Amino acid sequence: MAADLLNATAANRLTMDAMTGDFMGTGTRWFVHAALPAVAVAMVSLLFSPQSRAAIPDYIAKAVADGTRPADDRELDGKRKPAETLNAAGVKPGMVVGEYLPGGGYYTRLLSDVVGPKGRVYALETSTWGDKNVDVTKAMLAEPGRGNVKLDVAPLGTFHLAEKVDLFWTTLNYHDLHVPKYANVDMAAFNKLVFDSLKPGGTYFIVDHAAAAGSGAKDSPTLHRIEEATVVKEVTDAGFELVSKSNVLRNPADDHTKKVFDESIRMQTDQFVLLFRKPRG
Repeated sequence: MAADLLNATAANRLTMDAMTGDFMGTGTRWFVHAALPAVAVAMVSLLFSPQSRAAIPDYIAKAVADGTRPADDRELDGKRKPAETLNAAGVKPGMVVGEYLPGGGYYTRLLSDVVGPKGRVYALETSTWGDKNVDVTKAMLAEPGRGNVKLDVAPLGTFHLAEKVDLFWTTLNYHDLHVPKYANVDMAAFNKLVFDSLKPGGTYFIVDHAAAAGSGAKDSPTLHRIEEATVVKEVTDAGFELVSKSNVLRNPADDHTKKVFDESIRMQTDQFVLLFRKPRG
């Protein structure tokens, strides 16, 4: 029954004048056309109600609840929503993950814990921002339990991976690839490198600060924001398929005009969450 309803939804090219829902906690928006019979609307409304959302897996909940995480990291959890974000990315034990620009290691620690001893995390750091930036990541790798994390250092816009990965992850940094004072990055070449670094069916997960509609990447050098549509186009042009979006980090109170470091909006910006897949064929 549910499959029939979803097929009907797709066939009717559902629009924004319809009822919306969050699909299984991923934030993916599904739309049910008002012209569908009332019973179908009711059934889909029930199917995609908050009560039917997928629960956070135990391995993610355990990683977030780990009391050995730095206090500064844990204090950010309310704003960064790591459990929901990790779940949206589909991170699982045993995965091989490439994390681009890990910075202080907020997500590196969590990814390390989730993938566990049978998985691996490649911390792909840049030399462009100096030794101090790299040293912070090295210090995180020296913490107990980080034996499954390996460091790579390369100029901004490139990286090296020892193997194909299941998931390529970058949070709040994609826009930096559009900042000329850092580097003149060929975005088509970068996203092609990501594509080639993934296993067939592997996924590319991007979280970033949203910019105003129609602004493209022009605000990246100043406000450190980028338009969601620009990211989608650049990544799909490289051969990826957009799998899902999540609204978990959306903030409608953010008008997209402030620099992301402004204290009135810092760590509370409107952020888009995108999951892409490399086709298996």
